[in-house]
Amino acid sequence: MALRTEELLLNVGPQHPSTHGVFRIVVKLDGEIIKEAMPVMGYLHRGTEKLAENLTYTQIIPYTDRMDYVSAMTNNYVLCNTVEKLMELEIPERAEYLRLVVMELQRIASHLVWWGTYLLDIGAMSPFLYAFRDREKIIDLFNELCGARLTYFYMRVGGVKWDAPEGWLQKVRDFVPYMREKLKEYDNLVSGNEIFLSRIKGVGKYDAQTAIDYGLSGANLRCTGVKWDLRKDQPYSLYEKFDFDVPVGTNGDCYDRYLCRLAEIEQSLRILEQALDSFPGDGPVIGKVPRVIRPPEGEIYSAIESPRGEIGCYLVSRGKDKPFRLKFRRPSFVNLQILPKLLVGETMTNLVTILGATDIVVGEVDG
Repeated sequence: MALRTEELLLNVGPQHPSTHGVFRIVVKLDGEIIKEAMPVMGYLHRGTEKLAENLTYTQIIPYTDRMDYVSAMTNNYVLCNTVEKLMELEIPERAEYLRLVVMELQRIASHLVWWGTYLLDIGAMSPFLYAFRDREKIIDLFNELCGARLTYFYMRVGGVKWDAPEGWLQKVRDFVPYMREKLKEYDNLVSGNEIFLSRIKGVGKYDAQTAIDYGLSGANLRCTGVKWDLRKDQPYSLYEKFDFDVPVGTNGDCYDRYLCRLAEIEQSLRILEQALDSFPGDGPVIGKVPRVIRPPEGEIYSAIESPRGEIGCYLVSRGKDKPFRLKFRRPSFVNLQILPKLLVGETMTNLVTILGATDIVVGEVDG
């Protein structure tokens, strides 16, 4: 007589450490094998885009901090940059350099959070502690610059809130070689570990066409070999001035996504070095911005490369001091589309591996 199994419906989350926030996946299991998976979102939805219709443009900036709260500086920038393009504002050079420096520091800090928490998900404790130790140095720099540690409200339409304090740029310069050494330690500790490799190599694999079809961006796209980075392909800010590479993978699996993000930290350090070497002397850090910001009537979409991929802002203005409509393209939300496809046929242990490698921030998923 053949054995008969019954399917089990299991909730992973919404309160589960490996979902990285209030996020739920309903999985249908046959034994240990996933037959169906459905992400359930919205537990953190705050209606940011609708609330923005009743806020002035400067008042909206703190709301962007709270979408991807692991990468708040890039969220600030995408909104400010969109408004500036519509108003055709000229940004002072020193302000743009400061913006670029904080965005690249933020990219490193974001990838450190991902690296530490991902390894914690799959069973390694020490890397989490090392990652947060090194991220703390960046957080201290941000705290000194703008008085906050997580949600910064540092950027403004036309520039930044204020200049860097004396000695701050030197501290950033000192951080670069420090972080470079730590990256080598990370590689030696984890990247060749047999247990780690057996957990993630060949898992969550997809090809370039699939990634494009699902609208993936960031490391989730580049792991398949697609060399697409908005800093290179649709340059904004000052990125055209600097020499850096776009790391890509070949296999499109969790391991390649891991390697891409570590390599991106190295490239951010390269950008920081070049930016500090060419940093302009004294100058204004805010452009000629009217007291009341009223972009002309029209609509615009502007996108930048956040640590998680393409974050975009679509803005409709009616010439008033508040937007008529505002919509963000949130990479965490878009990158999740492929999750149900990837999980079918996998085990429960691989669910944690695949979800972690996607690198979502639930505040950005729900908006």
